[in-house]
This record gives sequence, structure tokens and C-alpha cells, in this order.
Amino acid sequence: MNLSKEIRDKLRCPVTKARLEQKGDYLESQGDSKIRYPIVDDIPVLINNENSLFSIDDFTKKRNTTFDLHENKIKKQINKMLPKIGANLKSRSNFKHMTSLLPGQAKILVVGGSIEGKAMDTIYSKESFEVVGTDVSFGPYTKVISDGHDIPFDDQTFDCVIVQAVLEHVLDPNRCVHEIHRVLKPSGIVYAETPFMQQVHMKQYDFTRYTHLGLRRLFRQFEEIKSGACGGPGMALAWSYAYFLKSFTTSAIIRRFLNQFAAFTSFFLKYFDYYLIDKPGSYDAAAGFFFMGKKSDDILPDKELIKQFKGVYS
Repeated sequence: MNLSKEIRDKLRCPVTKARLEQKGDYLESQGDSKIRYPIVDDIPVLINNENSLFSIDDFTKKRNTTFDLHENKIKKQINKMLPKIGANLKSRSNFKHMTSLLPGQAKILVVGGSIEGKAMDTIYSKESFEVVGTDVSFGPYTKVISDGHDIPFDDQTFDCVIVQAVLEHVLDPNRCVHEIHRVLKPSGIVYAETPFMQQVHMKQYDFTRYTHLGLRRLFRQFEEIKSGACGGPGMALAWSYAYFLKSFTTSAIIRRFLNQFAAFTSFFLKYFDYYLIDKPGSYDAAAGFFFMGKKSDDILPDKELIKQFKGVYS
């Protein structure tokens, strides 16, 4: 397993929360020797079959889950060449700020971290950090297969948890945030990004959207460090335009053409966001929001929450 001994010792059974003991190609729950988890390609598969949309078999048999593991390489290259209709204007500066708040030997959990998220090179480039990518999909950064509803680590394991563009794809975001709070050390830092004005983008695994205050309430057990829009109204408009065009047909070929047409005719809209991103109106129309906060024992009261409204809707 590509984990330090310190982190390996913190692994826990997602069912019983007991310690895990490695026995060959399996991890066995010390709470129940009948509960065993396979290690596939040096990656432990720690899934609670009773509480997840996915099963251990999905990973031992390497089925597609949230990502297509066998995506056509030509199609992938074409998509890379298309102009991007979105721009995350805050991730890089936020991660730089966050790293300045973390200890030099920080242990960082990335929930949904099978691939490199926006500006995550800022985190991965810090050689003194240990970054543990978990996901319900294999990928270049996956170190543990696990579901965010049952994070398979001991209490107070991590200095920081990053959950970037993930919470919209889980069935119970509140449970996931509770788990994040549990595995963070006292005063540990969470960083989250979620969409607001953004269409369905992961087929059946796409469930929820958050306003700025909605996201703040989700993290009400955290003291806010900073929050705001990370994708602006220009990006939101470009996404809506692209999906408007694609809504006229179910043909995969035509939709692919329309997607390319939309990219070439609306990519410029994101540049308006460099001006709009911090404007009050963006809180009403942003493509997505971010939240950075510190683990707290206090809960933000709802009456205090609504005082934090920053939009201008009328």
C-alpha cells in the first residue's frame, strides 16, 4: 500500500470502525474476522457494501463506477483541445492560503481524489505533505478506495480534508461532512467546492446544488476562514447555453458536435468572471462556491447564518 506507516495504522473498518490487520492480499477487521477487504493493485478497497451505492466486487472486477476507466484516447485528446467554457478563479489562491495555515508535515485527505483537481498541484508539490487520495474509482491519485459516507480512518487523523466538486455527487452530504469533521484533528482545516448554477455532469451520480448560504450551513460545525464564488456568472451562462443546445437531441453524435460548437462560441464568457467573481451579484448567479473553514466545537446558529447573505437579488 502506498501509505506511510502512520496513515496505515489509522485505517479503520468502514463497518465496525475497528482496526484493520493486513493478512496477505486482504485487510481483516479486528472487530470481526469474517469482515475482510481486498487489496487491489496495492490499493485497499474499504467499502461498506450495506451503506454505499458501490460494492467491493465493483473494484475487484474493475467495473466502471463514476469515471470511465476505458475512455477512448482519441476522444479524450479531442476534448483536451477544445476551448474550456469554465474557469475556476479561486482554487489556486485558496490553496496557497490554506498551505500557509497547515503544519509542515501535514496529513491531507482528498475525498474524491482519484484525479488531480483544479490547482491541486499547489498541494502535491509540497513534498513534506502526505496527501491521501480516496475515491470510489481507480485513478492516478487513488490510494484508498472508499465512500465518503464511511471514511475508513480513525478519529482526528488528518490536518486537512479537501472535497473539491464532490459533495454534489454523494447521496447524503450531511453524513459526509460529519465524517470529515470526525477525521479532522482539532482545528483541522476543510476546503470544499460545490456547483450552484451548473447542469448535471455525472449522469446518475449527480444529486445536489448549493447556494452560498446553503454551503455555509452544510459546514455549520466549522469556523469560516473564507468563502465565496469560485466559478462566476459567465461560466454559469456558458454551461446553460451548452446544455440548452444539447437538450434538442438525444443522439450522442449530434450532442458531441453541439458540445464542440458551444465550446467555440461561448468560451469567452468566462473572461467576464475576472471582473464579476467578487461582485455581490455573483452570490446570486455563480457557477459554484467554495468554503474554507476550521473544525470547531460550536455550531453556527441559523439566525446568524442568514445575516451572512451577500447577494443583491431583488
